[in-house]
Amino acid sequence: MAATDERAGNKPLIEKRSIDYIPEAERHGRLFSQFTLWMGANLQITAIVTGALAVVLGGDVFWSLIGLLIGQLLGGGVMALHAAQGPKLGLPQMISSRVQFGVYGAAIPIVLVCLMYLGFTATGTVLSGQALGQLFGVSDTVGILIFASVIVLVTVLGYRVIHFIGRVASIIGVIAFVYLFSRLMSQTDVGALMEIRHFSWSSFLLAVSLAASWQIAFGPYVADYSRYLPSKTSSVKTFFAAGAGSVVGAQVAMILGVFAAASANGQYAGHEVAYIVGFAGSGATAALLYFSIAFGKVTISTLNSYGSFMCIATIISGFRGRLEVSRMQRLVFVLAIVGAATLIALVGQHSFLGAFKSFILFLLAFFTPWSAINLVDYYCITRERYDVPALADPNGRYGRWNMLGISVYVFGVLVQLPFISTKFYTGPLVAALGDVDISWIIGLVLPAALYYVCAKKWHGAVPDQLILPVEQDSVEKPKTSGNGRAAAQA
Repeated sequence: MAATDERAGNKPLIEKRSIDYIPEAERHGRLFSQFTLWMGANLQITAIVTGALAVVLGGDVFWSLIGLLIGQLLGGGVMALHAAQGPKLGLPQMISSRVQFGVYGAAIPIVLVCLMYLGFTATGTVLSGQALGQLFGVSDTVGILIFASVIVLVTVLGYRVIHFIGRVASIIGVIAFVYLFSRLMSQTDVGALMEIRHFSWSSFLLAVSLAASWQIAFGPYVADYSRYLPSKTSSVKTFFAAGAGSVVGAQVAMILGVFAAASANGQYAGHEVAYIVGFAGSGATAALLYFSIAFGKVTISTLNSYGSFMCIATIISGFRGRLEVSRMQRLVFVLAIVGAATLIALVGQHSFLGAFKSFILFLLAFFTPWSAINLVDYYCITRERYDVPALADPNGRYGRWNMLGISVYVFGVLVQLPFISTKFYTGPLVAALGDVDISWIIGLVLPAALYYVCAKKWHGAVPDQLILPVEQDSVEKPKTSGNGRAAAQA
């Protein structure tokens, strides 16, 4: 562990790598940083709003809390399985999709991931703009622009700064949430709210879906933040560190949202940040809470912007070959990403709550099939035996387009359509199911089963063991095959 800390201390503040494989000599960090990063990413205002939606849209407190917890555990398990891939492969999450989709074909889910990042960054920017507007006495629009500037700076600095802010955000978040909870409990008859129970499958499954979609949405980039850990880091420990941080942080935030919305008497929608801070009173205390809300959003908004930058670089490198990203190019990418998200935030800031619910539920139709395919392939078909150098070669083992993965993915999206219930689209079977949206369950189970059966029969050439790039600076030279690749024990 001391060696790991020493490595971290020798690393530059500004991250020099983008989508590259991380050599062992550059691996550093502790598992606890995964817990603090993901707890800090979830102890924030958007998670509060997501939990509140379960009540705002018709659920009671008791069954909403249970539904949210079930969704956290189900979605958090999926998210944590992706996190465990990071130390083993040393790669960003979406590059590994080239195994299942092909070097070119992986661009299909990656483009959709970019849209997800833009949406989440925009919604987070709206809420942070509200907080900064209240803190500095300016308009929400000015607050949005201030917040966007901070996100650009942190995203350009990269991995180490993101983890540092995650640790600080966890501490600030815990303090702020403990205080808010204590104020909420002193002003609200929690017992009376818990006694009001009117169970309905539609409201209950909405709560499950809200929490599950929240967690599953981290899947496309969670390994980006565990890939610097030493390769010998336990996959099980990585799973629990990232998963526990995310589940605990999100559930705590959503519980606060449920109680806040239940006691709001219709005053919540459209004034989410002001209403939450209103429990704390005014003056210096309120100002500190507005700051903690904005700072808490820095972590997750930076993760979204950083992940979007990684995805764009991955798409370009897939078609152009190896891509070296200079710091200036990185800045241009980040400015474009945050600029687009900020524009969306400015345009949609006055219709936030309803659009956000539809957005996060509709996302599930595109990300649950990808997640199912990636996890089944990694843990059940290839069993962690990837040929990492071949991920950059369209003429190599994985080819340009993997029609099996692409076909199952398209099936996974289409098979959900009859069960989706959002403002954007409502499927024909939703009414027959009592307006219950079960599309994400269909999108996880059916593509996973189909891909497993088909890949078992028609999988390509799977390496005997994990093949990593040759590390020229290694103290002990690994054995190499004739094509200059290093074989590592899976």
